[in-house]
Amino acid sequence: MAELTTLLKQNKVWAERILAEDPGFFSRLAQIQNPRYLWIGCSDSRVPANQITGMDPGEVFVHRNVANVVVHTDLNCLSTIQYAVDMLKVEHIIVCGHYGCGGIQAMLDGQRIGLVDNWLRHVDDVHDKHHESLEKLDAAQRVKTLCELNVIEQVLNVCQSTVLQDAWSRGQSLQVHAWIYSLHDGRIQALNQGIEGPDTVIGGYRRAGGQHDRQGRQPPPAEEHTRRCGNRSGEGDDHPFADAVAGQQHAPLTRWRDR
Repeated sequence: MAELTTLLKQNKVWAERILAEDPGFFSRLAQIQNPRYLWIGCSDSRVPANQITGMDPGEVFVHRNVANVVVHTDLNCLSTIQYAVDMLKVEHIIVCGHYGCGGIQAMLDGQRIGLVDNWLRHVDDVHDKHHESLEKLDAAQRVKTLCELNVIEQVLNVCQSTVLQDAWSRGQSLQVHAWIYSLHDGRIQALNQGIEGPDTVIGGYRRAGGQHDRQGRQPPPAEEHTRRCGNRSGEGDDHPFADAVAGQQHAPLTRWRDR
C-alpha cells in the first residue's frame, strides 16, 4: 500500500504543477479530445508514447499490446482504430515497435512464457515469412531486423483493414507510418515515408522491406534504392523482400472501396 500511496502523492504533485504552469489545462482537456495521431505500440513500460514524442495528454490516442501486433481477429485493436479514424478523425496512424522487444526475443529463443505464447505466434508468422533472409544474419542483427520487419508487417495489416479501406474510399486524409524506437538513445527512426492510400500500400510495403537485404547490409544509396525498390506505385520487384510480397495482390485493397 505504501507504494500506491506514493503514486497518489506523485499524481497530486503533477496535477498541481500542471495547474501552476497552465491554469486552463484540465478544463480544456475535460471538454473534448482532439488528437491528430493514433499510436499503436508495444506494452513495454519503457516505451510510453506521450513521453518519447514530447506530447501532452490529449494529443495522441494510444493502443498498446505485446509486440505491437495488429491482427484482423483482435476486436480490441480494430475497435480502437475504428474509433480513432471514424470518430476522432486522426490524420496519422503510427505503428511503433522498439529494438530489444522482449516478446520478439522470447519468440526467437523458443521460450515458453504462458498464454502470451499464443499471441506471439503472430510474430512467429512474420519470422517464417522472412526466414530465409533472417537466418543469414547473426543473432543480434536477427533480433533487430525482426523488430523492424514486424512493424512493417503490422502497418500492412492496418492498411488492409476494412476501417482504413473505407476511410480512404470516402476520401479521408489518413497516413500510416512505420516507426521504431531505440531504448539505447531514445531516438525514433521512420521505416517508411507514410502510406496515404490504397494505391500506395504495396509500394510503401516494398520500399520499407527493401531497406534490408539478404545479407543484412545497410540500405543502398538513394538512387540505387529507387532503381531496386521502385516508386510509390510499387514498381520494381528485385529487392530482397520482393518474394515475400509477391503474393500481396491489389484486389484485397480495393475490394472494400468498390462496395
